[in-house]
Order: sequence, then C-alpha cells, then structure tokens
Amino acid sequence: MKFRVERDVLADAAAWVARSLPARPPVPVLGGVLIQSGEGESDERLTVSGFDYETSARVELDATVGEPGRMLVSGRLLADITRALPSKPVDLVVDGSRATINCGNSRFSLPTMPVEDYPQLPAMPQRAGSVDAGQLAAAVAQVAVAAGRDDTLPMLTGIRLEIEGTQLTLAATDRFRLAVRELEWVPEDDSISTAVLIPAKTLAEVAKTLSGSGTVEIALSAGDGMLGLTGGGRRSTSRLLDAEFPRFRQLIPAEHTTAAELEVSALVEAIKRVSLVADRVAQIRLEFGEDGLRLAAGGDDVGSAEEEVPCALDGNPLTIAFNPGYLLDALGQLHTDRAQLTFTTPNRPALVRPVPPPAADDAEATPPEKSGYLHLLMPVRLPG
Repeated sequence: MKFRVERDVLADAAAWVARSLPARPPVPVLGGVLIQSGEGESDERLTVSGFDYETSARVELDATVGEPGRMLVSGRLLADITRALPSKPVDLVVDGSRATINCGNSRFSLPTMPVEDYPQLPAMPQRAGSVDAGQLAAAVAQVAVAAGRDDTLPMLTGIRLEIEGTQLTLAATDRFRLAVRELEWVPEDDSISTAVLIPAKTLAEVAKTLSGSGTVEIALSAGDGMLGLTGGGRRSTSRLLDAEFPRFRQLIPAEHTTAAELEVSALVEAIKRVSLVADRVAQIRLEFGEDGLRLAAGGDDVGSAEEEVPCALDGNPLTIAFNPGYLLDALGQLHTDRAQLTFTTPNRPALVRPVPPPAADDAEATPPEKSGYLHLLMPVRLPG
C-alpha cells in the first residue's frame, strides 16, 4: 500500500476516528484504525475507519494513491503522530508488517496489525430523515450536560431520542437534573413514531464533529439496536442502550407560583463568586424578593459570601438552594441573554428556561415555555 495525502486532512480523519476507540481495548486490534484504498473504493479516495463492536466511525478523504491496499495501525498513536507532523504532504508506505510515514524531514516507522483479525464495520441502518447539523449539535450539547456518568445505571448515561412526525425530542437526566430539547427535522415518513436511548458521550462527540456538515442524515434500526449519523463525508454508528429511560415528563411541573427573569451573565458571575465558599456543603442559597435576588453561601466555619443581582419577580418571594455546579451547567446551555427561573416550593423541582430575544419586526415575543428547551433542577435541602 502506498499513498500521499495532505497532513491536515489525514490528521483530522485520524483524530476523529481515534476518539471513538476504547481507551483500553479488550484485544489490540480494536484499538486500531483501518486505512484502505482501492478494493472497491475510488482510486483517489482513502477511507479511515474504526470499530469496537459498540461504535464505528468512518471518513473518506482525497489522496493520491500509488498502490491500493489495507493497513491496520494503532489509532491513538496514528492520531498523535499526524497531529505533530509539519504542514507538508504525508507519504505513507506499507511494506510487510511495517508502515512508514514520511512528512518533510520527519520519518516514522510503525508496526501494523493483522487486518484479517479486524471486525467488519456494520452496515448503515435505514435512513430515517435529516436535520440541520448545527441545530442537532447544539441540541445534543444542551441535554448531554445532564446525562449521568455512572455506568452501573446505564439508563441514565444515555440521551433519549423521541421521534414524533416532524419533531425530535432529546432528553437526559442523572436524577438530580433533567434537560429536554425539542427541534424540527425532515423525516422520510411523516407518520414515524419511535423512541431510542443512545450513549450520551458518543452522541455528543459525533454531533459536535458533524456540526459544520450542513445537514446530518439520521439512520435508525430500533430492531437491530443501531443508530447512524452521516454528514460531510463522515459516518458513525452506535449501539443503542437496552435500558428503560425514566418517564421524565411527569417530573416537569405543570405550573408555578414564582417566576424570576434575570440577566444570564450577571447571574453566572455572581454564582461563581459566591460559590467560592460553598465547596464543602455544595450549596448556594437564592433568596428571591421584591427588591431582587440575594445569593448566599458558606457559614462561620468556611467563610461566607453574598451578592445581590437585579431580577424581575412575578409571584411569591421564595428562598431555595441548589448545587452551584448544576445551576451553572443549566445557565451555560441557554444561549440567550436572559433566563427565566420558575418555582413552586423550596423542596420541589425548579425549571430554567431561555428567554428568547425580541423579534426584529416587533412581533409578539416568544414566551420561554415555547423556546423548545428546559432544564429541571432538584433543589438542595435548606439547613435548619
């Protein structure tokens, strides 16, 4: 095998595929990246792919192919090497069990692994529809922040994807918070109605890397437990999680007794300052009153802090406490200048929503309830 390719193109491809590989593969070949040309591929195209039986990644790139063939090398090592190469064309030659990489004055020799031991990449499931790549990436990021990270509770480590006609609903929870995002898409069949659970980490990484692709095609086979995403010459598949996601809609309060609207940046900065003394108790108190919001944290043993932030209050005054990290995560995913926080009682879940900016044509403003995004937070019990 012999080919020449631009350094940036190869480095991007190797890095993207390597991200999908396991950190500690059960067998060495599953930590490899398969590079192939010819053998059914275009003479001037390479494919770089990886597969560990759970997720697969495959990208096509332009190259000058001297001799077609296939090779399997360590994915993370290839990604590290190509990222460090000078900005010059890369020549790669496979001779026997060694692969030689030449770029400018740099030369590397890598051992190859037996290609025949590598598993065949899964076929892409049936196309279900398409969605704007940027909108999908933003929506996934908004909900992934609330996904659990405890592998002993697999139902909480995923993002639930619900498809109902032309609407997608994404949801994730770790029991202490819940994020839900709705967006429009273009289905192949308007009558489609299904729901699947996708590993949050995998979906977040793939959606982010495809964000500049213009349009992402979603392929789905619930029966085979497989989801596929394609865009910009890249494609990825992931095994679905075989677990029951909590019935999240019944957790969302249908009404509230207190609503507060605040400037996001001012609230975020105040939380960061006040929470400096909240490390041990992981609690920050929010006291909403007619004269604004007062934030407080700490105590006599660790020091204390407080700060006042202007807010527009509608309803009853209320004092409630939150984990400051969770509250900052919620505010960081709003992507608007102002936020609405709604409450019922200090012991019941609160909702954080973006306040959409006013329309340019002075039309009626979109209420936060119609923004398509909400973040539910469980409060922390107040002392005393």
